[in-house]
Amino acid sequence: MQPNIHLEFLRQTLLPMPGVTEKLCYGTPGFYVGKKMFARMKEDGETLVVQSFEREIWMDKDPDTFFVTDHYLDYDYVLVSLPRVTPEDLVSLLITAWNNRATAQLIRAFHENLKII
Repeated sequence: MQPNIHLEFLRQTLLPMPGVTEKLCYGTPGFYVGKKMFARMKEDGETLVVQSFEREIWMDKDPDTFFVTDHYLDYDYVLVSLPRVTPEDLVSLLITAWNNRATAQLIRAFHENLKII
């Protein structure tokens, strides 16, 4: 997949969620809920930085897809290889990251919208 395909997938998945906006973060597209960043593209266009309290679980599941560099050791983020990740795993990780950063009101709105579908 080309990097623009990855970014389009991220936009289609994330921007409909309550409170999500896209802004530049360190010169690359980042996704925020309120003022809190929960995902951003790395400069290579093939790696995504995603907030996660469960990164060890993801890395144990597939260390070639989910990993960290020394820079992220002290932060609650996991790196994701976009060419390798399944859409299902990526969506699950992104929804969890959004949920970790969203307000209770936004979380309620998200779940109410799910009931409508």
